[in-house]
Amino acid sequence: MPRRQFDISVPTLSGRRAVVTGASDGVGLGIATRLAAAGADVVMPVRNPHKGAAAVARIREQHPEAKLSLEELDLSSLSSVAALGEKLCADGAPIHFLINNAGVMTPPDRQRTADGFELQFGTNHLGHFALTGRLLPLLKAGRARVTSQVSVAARSGAINWDDLNWEREYDGMRAYRQSKIAFGLFGLELGRRSGAAGWGVTSNISHPGVAPTSLLAARSEVGRTEDTTSVRMIRWLSARGLIVGTVDSAKLPAMMAATSPDAKDGALYGPQWPGNVGGPPGPQKLWAPLHSTENASRIWTVSEQLTGVAYE
Repeated sequence: MPRRQFDISVPTLSGRRAVVTGASDGVGLGIATRLAAAGADVVMPVRNPHKGAAAVARIREQHPEAKLSLEELDLSSLSSVAALGEKLCADGAPIHFLINNAGVMTPPDRQRTADGFELQFGTNHLGHFALTGRLLPLLKAGRARVTSQVSVAARSGAINWDDLNWEREYDGMRAYRQSKIAFGLFGLELGRRSGAAGWGVTSNISHPGVAPTSLLAARSEVGRTEDTTSVRMIRWLSARGLIVGTVDSAKLPAMMAATSPDAKDGALYGPQWPGNVGGPPGPQKLWAPLHSTENASRIWTVSEQLTGVAYE
């Protein structure tokens, strides 16, 4: 069955600076490529410099005039986050788009970040919380839009307030859901706090649906020695144009949320087919776990305490 191709219109972004985490492969690479094609100056902070260099080469094969900067960033290390924030702030160039896209998913065994946090909570949420805070002066200067990438996993679940780091009993999927709920609440709270304080930063959230990316594939760095059954099934469905998306279509909700003049502060963007796992991008209703402004304020306060990063 031939797969329908989806696309969106992206405005000219010449003279605008974008930072995209997780841009060395998958959805992040697609986002960085599309931003570069539109003329943006794209900063690509990556954990693996070899993969990053390959990604830069791949983008330049398609767009020889692309403006790309490769930087080192390990979101599971707050010192690495601080180093990148210090470097970019010293450079002083305003940031107009920050797309918080990188993430890890369901390590089979509980792992810890360099700072002792459960890996998914520490990387997906706390690392991005700290990075956005470190870059806040540049985001204010660029009157930036921040788009934070969540997951369909955040449709259900809750934050394990009594054991945020899953030290008593680890469940990989529940911990993943928590990390993405916390991150979604952060993305919504950022917009509210910016509006109240006059930072000039807008913030929304997006999700890629389900696509055959490397999240569930064999990844030695998260202790997964072979592809999961889930990713094999996702690849099979995607190749046949059934239910789920492709890596190309999965980048579109974040692109819409970040660059569309019509994208709204505090909104969620994702694929529009039933179940929101595939299809063309568009706005959708916030999932129940993301509704509570009380939880959003609470996770913000906890995140400031755990990371030592205060938004000012």
